[in-house]
Amino acid sequence: MYSKTNARSSRAGSSHGGKRGGSRGGSRPSGRRRFTGNVIDVSRFICKAKEIVPAEAFQPRYAFCDLEIYTLLKRAIESRGFAVPTPIQDQAIPAILSGKDVIGLANTGTGKTGAFLIPMINKILLNPREKVLIVTPTRELAIQIQDEFMALAKRLNIFSVVVVGGADIRRQIKEMRMRHNLVVGTPGRLKDLITRKVLDLSQFSSVVLDEADRMLDMGFINDVNWLLSLVAKQRQIMLFSATFGAEIESLTRKFLNNPVKISVKSGESSAQIDQNIVRMEKGKDKTDTLHDLLIQAKFEKVLIFTRTKHGADKLTKSLLQRGFKTESIHGDKPHSKRQRALKMFKENVVEILVATDVAARGLDIPNVSHVINFDLPATYEDYVHRIGRTGRADKKGIALTFVE
Repeated sequence: MYSKTNARSSRAGSSHGGKRGGSRGGSRPSGRRRFTGNVIDVSRFICKAKEIVPAEAFQPRYAFCDLEIYTLLKRAIESRGFAVPTPIQDQAIPAILSGKDVIGLANTGTGKTGAFLIPMINKILLNPREKVLIVTPTRELAIQIQDEFMALAKRLNIFSVVVVGGADIRRQIKEMRMRHNLVVGTPGRLKDLITRKVLDLSQFSSVVLDEADRMLDMGFINDVNWLLSLVAKQRQIMLFSATFGAEIESLTRKFLNNPVKISVKSGESSAQIDQNIVRMEKGKDKTDTLHDLLIQAKFEKVLIFTRTKHGADKLTKSLLQRGFKTESIHGDKPHSKRQRALKMFKENVVEILVATDVAARGLDIPNVSHVINFDLPATYEDYVHRIGRTGRADKKGIALTFVE
């Protein structure tokens, strides 16, 4: 990895259906947490990975071909290589298809996007006037959901629009005025469009809140309450979250009607991740210590977390000057540059990505060998989500946390 010579369209559907080398739109969320990472017991950052043993095979109650959904949708699912549902899909899809409100507690990477997209697409096929709203905490997650929708809705003649901060609102307004059944957006940009009278939520009778705990954790509680108050009175609401705190419980009591609660959560952190600390030597520069790690051959694809946007930019600049191929993502970077950085990291054009917690949840980045917490996370829960970017798909990962 060291010094060798060295939005896509937001409408979906049509007819039917390298090695290292030399928005924000809308209102600013309120209630951001103060940094408290320095009170986390550092012993919680140390845990030896367990040997990967084949898990007992999950036995779903049905196969996708058994679902009472459109044949063309079944073919789209099959073309994605999905034969049987994941545990969250096995429980959530039948409940959603029956019209029930759902609370789904599941970790990232459990297939929850398919758990709500499959029944929502079928609902649109049953009623071409159906309107679906999906609310997410980050632009990256919104686009990831959009990509999955486009794959499933191919040739189904249904369309979607992504509305997120940091992207051209004029283009989004233009697309909102074209035919669409599904809107995926972040709270701030959704509020912008409602205020401009471009988006009328009273037409939406199906709502998905994805990564709800993260959304509320980012200070969007008032925005989410306001958005839900504007949707159709007769509606179906699906809420997916990794945790179920007091604020989410209050939200569900207020807006959900006799919801089915499904939990397929695994433990606090992956058993496939070797977790350890990097204790700073007195008088040694922190970036020098990081440099000494990154030049080791085993550091193949590294995601580094900083606490602030300024810190991410500063570290990225320093690593570039030291000859490392590095990109960064954070909330102040333009939407197009964030997507470009993620694409380069996913495709191994660069093998170091420096990020704030905008990348900690909801992103499926394959084959991350190491997660490094250059700065301490605000909470232990944030730590769990950060390190969850490695040790995926039956592969071991390594998480290192810098401590004084």
